Amino acid sequence: MFNKILKYILKKLLSLIIALLLISIVVFLAFSVLPADATAAKLGQNATPERIAALRAELGLDRPVMVRYFSWLAGAVQGDFGESYQYTGTKVMTLLGTRIGTSAVLSLISFLMVVIVSVPVGIFGSKRRSAPGRAGMTAVVHITMGIPSFFLGVLITYLFSLVLHWFTIGRYVLPEENLLAAASYLVFPALAIALPKIAMTVKFLITSIRAELHKDYVRTAYAKGCSRNQVFYGHVLKNSLVPVITFMGIIVAEIVAGSIVVEKVFSVPGIGMLLVTAITNRDYPVVEAVVLLIAAVIIVINCLVDIIYKLIDPRVTV
Repeated sequence: MFNKILKYILKKLLSLIIALLLISIVVFLAFSVLPADATAAKLGQNATPERIAALRAELGLDRPVMVRYFSWLAGAVQGDFGESYQYTGTKVMTLLGTRIGTSAVLSLISFLMVVIVSVPVGIFGSKRRSAPGRAGMTAVVHITMGIPSFFLGVLITYLFSLVLHWFTIGRYVLPEENLLAAASYLVFPALAIALPKIAMTVKFLITSIRAELHKDYVRTAYAKGCSRNQVFYGHVLKNSLVPVITFMGIIVAEIVAGSIVVEKVFSVPGIGMLLVTAITNRDYPVVEAVVLLIAAVIIVINCLVDIIYKLIDPRVTV
């Protein structure tokens, strides 16, 4: 059994490496074939052909695409994504290092909100027997799922900043200056990210629990004299949470990706804001690094979820 699990883990790690390599190719080539490059953003539309050619040579853009890709990949493997086009002389990793912590904390708070809220709400919703209760829960879940995070961000900003004055939009304090103040500010954008994910998790958990309630082992447990709570918390809930673990991997991936837009709404200086600014200024080394970083985080999380799922249920073969 141990050898099978180890083989499965190695297979997943190999798939992870291949996926990251393919993504790096797609990301790099996507920005290499664009009609406009960084020279247009740095020099403007009135730059002479000679000045453009000189800048392209300075940035290494005059080399063949594949030569540039392998040079970039060699540096990326060592954590060196080159220098920013916009911030001359500044390493891309330096820019990421000053912002990645903020985005990580924002994603962590959002995920904790999803777990802390969705599990008890899902349990509560699964126990509703009346038709009005189920209909009401379903309506709330579907409405919350249908509201985009950026629009929730606008609503939360209006309610908690302009009406209740619980925080001031744009006055984010860096964690190294005041960790508590930074975390308290991030609660609001985290809420905008988490609410739709909470609704999705609640719906998935309710469906999973109700499916388990109709299985044979539940009737067998009741026949043996087990109480309703013993059956629910001792058997049904435990089995229902297994597929939820895999679903949580999807949720984490969506949280990481969804934080990009929400950071812009709340003026949070994370990698989302950095990405938007880099795209605007055609700062492609920064864009490539951020996109690859986000993709890597999502792939690694899903790989870890698959491995955990395999450890919980060795019958998994995918």
